Amino acid sequence: MGFFEKIRQGLVRTKENIGHSFDQLFAGELDDDFYDQLEETLILSDMGVDTALAVSETLRDRCKEAHIKTAGEAREVLKSVLTELLTVGQPELELSQRPAIVLFIGVNGVGKTTTIGKLAARLRVEGKRVLLCAGDTFRAAAADQLTIWSERSGVEIVRQHEGADPAAVVFDALSAARARRADVVLVDTAGRLHNKQNLMNELNKIARVIEREAPEASRETLLVLDATTGQNGLIQAKQFMESAGLTGVVLTKLDGTAKGGIVIAIARELSVPVKFIGVGEGVDDLMPFDAKEFVEALL
Repeated sequence: MGFFEKIRQGLVRTKENIGHSFDQLFAGELDDDFYDQLEETLILSDMGVDTALAVSETLRDRCKEAHIKTAGEAREVLKSVLTELLTVGQPELELSQRPAIVLFIGVNGVGKTTTIGKLAARLRVEGKRVLLCAGDTFRAAAADQLTIWSERSGVEIVRQHEGADPAAVVFDALSAARARRADVVLVDTAGRLHNKQNLMNELNKIARVIEREAPEASRETLLVLDATTGQNGLIQAKQFMESAGLTGVVLTKLDGTAKGGIVIAIARELSVPVKFIGVGEGVDDLMPFDAKEFVEALL
């Protein structure tokens, strides 16, 4: 099954929530009522008030410039507006300098460990030698869960005992990566609340170890968000952005929400690319994000 079909299936709940409204909109007149209803529909999709208003105003301006008179024609213009909003930063992972290091952050319960396991499997299929690092030493059984995923994905893992210093585990993982000629190191981290200073101090310590031990390595810091949390997820993202310096977002459980518009709000308000989306439970249900196909599936 291709990206478009998986996205379309993953957005079923969102389409059920707003699809009828879109169909009615684009069958009507291109007037002030159209733009009012469009804003309401976009807000219902969890795009957020600011983003919904910005999209509506941009669409109005574009349609006026292009002398578009019908709502049906406006649909294609809306697609281009949304695609532009989603096209920010570098959507592909930067893994060119070995061993590339991908740090995963986010609160508990968003699917970090599962995302790491799925990405490990994807990278292995692409021919990369992958090493997992069990940097979440705070939560009981976190390393055990990651070990299970390492076995499923057919990749190696570096771990220590519960309560170990996460930065020390990262140090061991980088040493192992050099010895084993790994291409990519995927680092799990503790998912404590985003407003806890000790977690941010921990992330800073990990960053210092990486800078000292692998200064030339490609680095990514990905925030994993649960799509079903909607605007609360956007608040989390803003706080992590200030503290951790994100290079991208992974949005999980997109198939479980009726508010898929949160993807657009995140891209617009953070100017950070959505790099992967989770659209199911299967190991191959973590998909590289494609802005154009996402918008096509949504509309």
